[in-house]
Amino acid sequence: MQLEHICQQAMELIKAVGQWQLAEQQRVRTADVEVKAHNSLVSYVDKESERRLVAGLLDILPQSTFLTEERTVAARTSAQQWIIDPLDGTTNYLHGLPCFGISVALQLDGALVAGLVYDPPHDELFVAWRGGGAWCNGQRITVRANKQLAQALLATGFPYYDYSLLGNYLRAFKHFVQHTRGVRRWGAAAIDLAWTACGRFDGFFEYSLNPWDVAAGIVLVCEAGGYVSDFHGYDRALDSGQILAASPTIHRAMLEVLCSAFSTNDA
Repeated sequence: MQLEHICQQAMELIKAVGQWQLAEQQRVRTADVEVKAHNSLVSYVDKESERRLVAGLLDILPQSTFLTEERTVAARTSAQQWIIDPLDGTTNYLHGLPCFGISVALQLDGALVAGLVYDPPHDELFVAWRGGGAWCNGQRITVRANKQLAQALLATGFPYYDYSLLGNYLRAFKHFVQHTRGVRRWGAAAIDLAWTACGRFDGFFEYSLNPWDVAAGIVLVCEAGGYVSDFHGYDRALDSGQILAASPTIHRAMLEVLCSAFSTNDA
């Protein structure tokens, strides 16, 4: 399978959907917003974006199946499966904040092989495929070469509905605030991972995430030379809900902190 060619086709589709999202941002009204769960919002933009992505990706791989956030198509598994977050950062989007994106990943026989993240407000399209490296707008990207946690800039996502591990999270957060150059929270995990892949952040950590939040970003970080794991160092970031993504040295340093902080439930 020609992964680079598949990614090139998907890039055109994703960029078109992202530009449509930008055009719609000023038209969304409060009445158009639904509350799926505590602090989890959705609008017609999320759903229509997903429909457009599914239709376009089916044209690229007609035998593929889908795992999507908005469930506009039945979730099924197959040898070729797309994992889609049509609008990561919906709350940002609905509040007019310029930090949201589209996340699309491809699994073949259960292995992540391609990932694309599009940042419409900045018109940045990140793409990576197995063995092909990671790219942003045609330029090769790599994780940051910094080797000291004290010189690292980190990203995170604050718990917004699952507070079961809030105490553990705050313990780790306190350490990182005190021993790094800072911790940022943008509210879109796909963007955080893309920015880690290109070296803007040295590392990213969050818990209670879904596969569609992180699948594409995992491919980006790994192909950019970084490491991705859960908070205990296992290769379970896609399904465990926990993700730590960073450059190799910073990953080791962050893992030590997270493993200690999350060793017991301290909510």
